[in-house]
Amino acid sequence: MYYILFILFSIFPSTLFAVNQTTKEIANANYVSVIMYHRFGDSRYPSTNITKEQFKNHVNELLKPKYNVINIKKALDAINNIKLVKDRSVVITIDDAYSSVFEYAWPILKKYNIPFTLFVSTDVIDNKTPGYMSWEEIRTLRDNGVTIGSQTKSHPHMYKLNKDKIIKEIIMSNKRFIAEIGSKPKIFAYPYGEYNLEVLKQVKLNGFIAAFGQHSGVAHKSLGLYELPRFAMNEKYGGMDRFLLAVNALPLPISDLSPKDPLIKKNPPNYGFTLSKSIKPKNIVRCFANNSLKSETKRLGKHRIEIRLNGPFKKGRGRINCTMAGSDNRWRWLGRQFIIDSTN
Repeated sequence: MYYILFILFSIFPSTLFAVNQTTKEIANANYVSVIMYHRFGDSRYPSTNITKEQFKNHVNELLKPKYNVINIKKALDAINNIKLVKDRSVVITIDDAYSSVFEYAWPILKKYNIPFTLFVSTDVIDNKTPGYMSWEEIRTLRDNGVTIGSQTKSHPHMYKLNKDKIIKEIIMSNKRFIAEIGSKPKIFAYPYGEYNLEVLKQVKLNGFIAAFGQHSGVAHKSLGLYELPRFAMNEKYGGMDRFLLAVNALPLPISDLSPKDPLIKKNPPNYGFTLSKSIKPKNIVRCFANNSLKSETKRLGKHRIEIRLNGPFKKGRGRINCTMAGSDNRWRWLGRQFIIDSTN
């Protein structure tokens, strides 16, 4: 994600990302930009923190009439083509239930009637871990219309767990949610944005209607309801240029994604996808990887895109982000996060 931003801002002036004020608002969009936060005003953890000034700037931008900040239910209805939403619809999500959510972010969001979803892993709340919210505070948010989502019991690297342990993480956290807030969540967020096909399967089988990762992109049904993307904001990558890029982004609908499993067996992966025929015009697709890897992007025919890297990802998490110029100086965006295990 970060390398593509560097490239884009190097090639194009910042004014390229300004929104054309004359554009007519679209009333039948089936996509949303989902923004992800963690901590607020806690500079000890810059990789997961957003400064108070950055957050205020984000909120002030979203208060402009061209945006449509909605709750997660309306967003999922749009993604499912049940009830569509306006163009530039935005969803706010916050992970991990840190104390700064309740003490700082929520009063601002409440003041402006901005809905959001809070993803919670239950162990840190049960253990009354310093720096995290309490169940009483979570109930207060719920009573004020905040959607509570699950992030498991212990916030593990889920792809490392076997099937039984995956199910246990979900079931035990659900029991705690039922005991403390009266119901189990319907929305899930993968801890660290990590999952493999078995994790995805168990999340689906255990009653969640949608799940979110931490790969960048516009939430759209083409990747399925259990691999929905979010734009992560932090101190380094939470400036207004990037925020404007995210909340004005367009989807890049695809099919035939390869490899399907983000836990890759071949490093680097042979990554590819087929562009939706509904995208018009089909401009150049540019793809970039993290870890300073160079990528070669090829189009096979009109619709197939294949990406090859010049070397392997480092152990941990790897990313490839692809963009295509859209209308009114906006960008279509598709991100993918890969897990590189020590055995690969």
